[in-house]
Amino acid sequence: MANNEYSDDKIRTLVGVEHIRLRPGMYIGRLGDGSNPGDGIYVLLKEIVDNSIDEFAMGYGKQVQITIEDNEVTVRDFGRGIPLDSVVKATSELNTGGKFDDSVFKKSVGLNGVGTKAVNALSSEFYVESFRDGESSWARYSYGELADSGKNPSTSEKNGTLVRFRPDKEMFGRYNFNLDYVETMVKNYSYLKKGLTLVLNGTPYKSENGLLDLVKENLSETPLYEPIHLEEADIEIVLTHGNSYGENISSFVNGQHTRDGGTHLAAYREAIAKTLKEFYKKNYDPADCRQGVVGAISIQIQDPNFEGQTKTKLGSTYMWEKQKKDEKGHVMKNEDGSITIDRGPTIRAFVNDFIARQLDNYLHMHKEIVPVIEEKIKASQKEREEISGIQKKTREKNKRANVYNKKLRDCRYHYNDKVAKDKEIFKEQSSIFITEGDSASGTITKVRNANSQAVFSLRGKPINCFKESRRKVAENEELNLLISALGVEDDLENLRYNNIIVATDADDDGMHIRMLVLTFIMKYYPDLIRRGHVHILQTPLFRVRNKKETRYCYTPEEKEAAIKELKNGVEITRFKGLGEISSSEFVDFIGENMRLDLVKLSDEESIPQIMEFYMGDNTIERQIFIRKNLRSEEELEDINI
Repeated sequence: MANNEYSDDKIRTLVGVEHIRLRPGMYIGRLGDGSNPGDGIYVLLKEIVDNSIDEFAMGYGKQVQITIEDNEVTVRDFGRGIPLDSVVKATSELNTGGKFDDSVFKKSVGLNGVGTKAVNALSSEFYVESFRDGESSWARYSYGELADSGKNPSTSEKNGTLVRFRPDKEMFGRYNFNLDYVETMVKNYSYLKKGLTLVLNGTPYKSENGLLDLVKENLSETPLYEPIHLEEADIEIVLTHGNSYGENISSFVNGQHTRDGGTHLAAYREAIAKTLKEFYKKNYDPADCRQGVVGAISIQIQDPNFEGQTKTKLGSTYMWEKQKKDEKGHVMKNEDGSITIDRGPTIRAFVNDFIARQLDNYLHMHKEIVPVIEEKIKASQKEREEISGIQKKTREKNKRANVYNKKLRDCRYHYNDKVAKDKEIFKEQSSIFITEGDSASGTITKVRNANSQAVFSLRGKPINCFKESRRKVAENEELNLLISALGVEDDLENLRYNNIIVATDADDDGMHIRMLVLTFIMKYYPDLIRRGHVHILQTPLFRVRNKKETRYCYTPEEKEAAIKELKNGVEITRFKGLGEISSSEFVDFIGENMRLDLVKLSDEESIPQIMEFYMGDNTIERQIFIRKNLRSEEELEDINI
C-alpha cells in the first residue's frame, strides 16, 4: 500500500519565487516555445517593458531600448530608476513594488507586485541595475536565486533601469523569440504613447497620431470613409467602416493590448450602435451598425482589474475603485467595521457618454459621410434578414432530424461560462476539435478530456465559401451546425470555446478540408483568427519504435533523428489518417503535450487577396508556390527502410 500519510512534514511554505517556478501558469498563463504570440516568453518581455512604459506615463524618460539577441533580452529605460536600496527587494520579493500607491503610479498596467519577480523566477539568468543621480545599484540572479549584488557610488549613466534576462529552458524548452510578434508589441506601445520612442534592435518606432496611425497602417482594404479620430483625457477612439464581414477592433487599457477585449470594448461596441441609431432616429439592429467596423479604443483607468496575470481582458467595472481614506491616509471604517469604497463612473457610462457626444458632433460637422454610413447599415440589414431566415429553416430541419446531437460531442465547461474559480482552468482550456468522418471523431471522443474538450464531426467536404454566395453558404447544413456549435450566430462575444482546433488527416483530402474550414472562418469570422482562437492540430506522421522505446515523429527530420537514436531493430509506421492511430496512442496527442499551430492573420493582411491566392482559380503563381513547398511522397514514405 502506498504511503500517503498526511503529517507535519508534508506542510510546506514556499518562499520568494519558489511558487512561481512551481506554478508558472498562475503568473504568466501558458509557457510555450515562442511560436504563439501569447506564449510566456513574450509575457516576460512585456512585464519588463510595461514598467518602462509606466515611467514614461508618469513623465519620466522618452526612450525605451529593447535588444533581443541569441534569446537574451535587454531592456533599458530612462525613467527614475528603482530606489537604490530596494533593487533586490523589488525584483525578488513577491507583493513588493511601488505601484500599490496610486500617488506614484496613477494609471499603471503592472499593479500586483509580481511581474518583474515572475521574469526573475523563470529566467536562467537575470540582471538588474538601477541608475539614480550618479549612483547605481545592481543584482544578479540565477534561476530566481540571488547570486550577487552591490552598489556603484559613481556612474556616468543617465537615470533609469536596465534589465537583462534569458528565459529558462527548463521551463520553456527549445524556445525562440519571433521578432514579428515583438515588433507588433513595440508598434502598439508607440501608437498608445505619443512622444515615446521605442528602439528594437536598433530600429526606432514612434507615433505622432496615436491610434489613428495604428488603424491607418493596418487597413487591409480601402475604408468607406476617412477614419474618425476622437480623443479626450483618458480615452481615444478611431472608427470607420469597410466591406469585410465581422468587426476588427483593437482595444487597449493603460497602454496594454487587451487582445480578448473586456468591459471597455463591450462599451465601445454598444456605444457605436446606440449613437448611430439615435443619430438616424431609426431602430437599426446593433449588429448591422457594427458590420464591417474597423477601429480601436484606448482608455486610462486607475487600478485596472484584468482577468488573469497575462492581462488580455479587462474585468474592471469602474474607472476607479478604491478604499476611502482620511486626511492622514488611514482607511476609513463605518460603525459596523465595514470599509467604504470610493468609486468613479462606470466604464460603460464613461465610454457611452464620450462616444454619444463626440461621434454625434462629428457626424453633424461632416455631413458627407452620413449617407455612406447609413447605406452600409441598410445593406447589412438586408443581407442579415435574408440569411437569417435561411439559416433558421436549415437549423430547424437539422434539429428535427436530430443531426445536431450526432455531430457534436460537447464538453462540460465553456469559454463564456460563469464558473467557480476552481473550474476556471477548464474554461480557459475549453476546445472544440473539428474533425472529418466518424473514425477520427470517434477516436478523439474516446480519449478527450470531457471537462474541456468537445468534438464536432464534419461529413464530407464543406463548400468553398470563397466561390459561393452568402445565400448558398447559409443553406449549407455542415457550416450552419458548426456556427451553432461555436455559439457565434448572433455575436462573436458568445463564443463557447477558447480554442477552435481543426483536426484533419495529413493527406490531400484532409488538407483540402482544412483549407475549406479556414476559408469559412477567415471570410465570415476573421476576428476568431485575429484573437488567437483558431489552431491546427499537429498529429505524428511516423511512429518509430524498438523493443524498449517508442517515438512519435511529426516531420521526416524527426523520424531520421529517432532512427539514429534508437539504432537497430526499429519498426517504422507511417500514419496517413487520424483513424489509424489507436485510442491509447492518441491520448498523448491531445493532452498537455498537444502540438498546435496557431492560425495567424495580421491586421494589415488582405483577406480577399489571401483567399483569392489559395482558394481562387488555379493561377501560375499558385502552381509555382505549390511546386516550391510540396514535399514528395518519397520524402514521407519509408519504402527504402
